[in-house]
Amino acid sequence: MTATPSVVRLDAARVTEHAAELAALLADTVDGGASIGFLAPLDRAEALAWWRRRAAAVADGGLAVWAAYADGRVAGTVSLALTDRPNSRHRAELVKLMVRRDARGRGLGRTLLTTAEEAAAAAGLTLLHLDTETDSPAERLYRSAGWTRAGEIPDYAADPAGVLRPTTLYFKRIGG
Repeated sequence: MTATPSVVRLDAARVTEHAAELAALLADTVDGGASIGFLAPLDRAEALAWWRRRAAAVADGGLAVWAAYADGRVAGTVSLALTDRPNSRHRAELVKLMVRRDARGRGLGRTLLTTAEEAAAAAGLTLLHLDTETDSPAERLYRSAGWTRAGEIPDYAADPAGVLRPTTLYFKRIGG
């Protein structure tokens, strides 16, 4: 990755248009060991179908997706899962923060995280939450970005190798 990445919010049409690249990112992330809901090796067709379903969620307003582009291709992504429930419209879940393996270690994860946090605050949200595999590299990012650890759940999800791992819950107050 040599060019400065640009981060853009994707509408449903752009999620569909870039679904193949987004699927390659998802497969690379899972194959690299990140526990983001899939087992390795992740079939490209399954990853592509997953992203195409995300386009519908974006179109419905239940999901906001940002992609970072570097060197003319998708280098990372982050999403906010929004709710339409009356008692929780002030919050969102940060989901699927992914950075291509060959683009890691250059601050792109933090850039994506900051983008989602700032967009959430601009939209009037005041609370974000997430879960991540306990002791994963992602935990260092969230802690250093001011997220608060809320607790740990044992045997929460299988990692890409199929081994049950604990997850750590985090939250962050943002905006007003």
